[in-house]
Amino acid sequence: MYRQSKRCEMITTVTLNAAIDKTYYVSQFGPGHVHRVSRQIAEPGGKGINVAKVISLLGGKVAATGFIAGSSGSFIENSLMDRGIQTSFVRVPGESRVCLNIIDESNGSSTELLEQGPSVDQVAVKDIKETVHRLALQSSIVVLSGSLPPGAPAQLYADLIDIVKSTHARVFLDTSGAALNSGLQAQPYFVKPNEHELAAFLGRDQLAPTEWAEAAHKLAAEGIAQVCVTLGSRGSIAIIDGEGYHITPPTIQAVNTVGCGDSFVAGMAYAEERGDSPAEKLRIASAVAAANAMSDKAGHFDYALFQDYVKQVQVAAL
Repeated sequence: MYRQSKRCEMITTVTLNAAIDKTYYVSQFGPGHVHRVSRQIAEPGGKGINVAKVISLLGGKVAATGFIAGSSGSFIENSLMDRGIQTSFVRVPGESRVCLNIIDESNGSSTELLEQGPSVDQVAVKDIKETVHRLALQSSIVVLSGSLPPGAPAQLYADLIDIVKSTHARVFLDTSGAALNSGLQAQPYFVKPNEHELAAFLGRDQLAPTEWAEAAHKLAAEGIAQVCVTLGSRGSIAIIDGEGYHITPPTIQAVNTVGCGDSFVAGMAYAEERGDSPAEKLRIASAVAAANAMSDKAGHFDYALFQDYVKQVQVAAL
């Protein structure tokens, strides 16, 4: 059913639970009160869509697919097309979800309300598999990011990984829980767990900092070429083709950390497509994640700031 063909220099991102990311800014937030919103932002969102937005801003050629529904889905698709991002979404009944982030301007705290999203059936699952296969034939990298929508089988990411690998495109996976466990068995090229997801992979509640590198090596030993463990402001560690790295990011006062992990994945995919060295990939990924943290929009950054941060990132051998 799936066959190999010649591809273009393109990255495809897959967002199975796309969303409109809405951010509300209020002077002081508390339960049980009426709040007037002083400022609001609405952006096409979902982890894979954030990845696509960042790759496009970096100058890469990118296509976005996944499930969308209703007028919210139209907003998501049209917003991406306005940014020059190729779209090829599968439409399903219902309405794409809204993810609401309420920022308390008095203390900078964030409260998130995440809708579940529309349910998908077997026909939709078949359609997304065919769409991903078609785009993979035109791509060198396919990024699978985010949660599974209601109705999707737990092994859907594993199935998509097998489909993409049959075209010889490289698979980047960024998800969690059962979807991550299933996806790991299909051996993607790249994964980006955080410290909690890495601990869960080993059946542990948490890991000591001295255990992170060993745990990452164990995950890489499952047949995964690139393992990047993101640690927030503490940076990240990476195992790339058996070699270990510790990455120290720039020192910043973050404005908004939503989308930083997605920006890291986008930087790695973009640099991988360019054929950069492991150290340069990690510098680009860390710098664009830091630049994203200085924007009030997820999947957005100032390019001049990014260029400055690239010079500040430190990459050392483990």
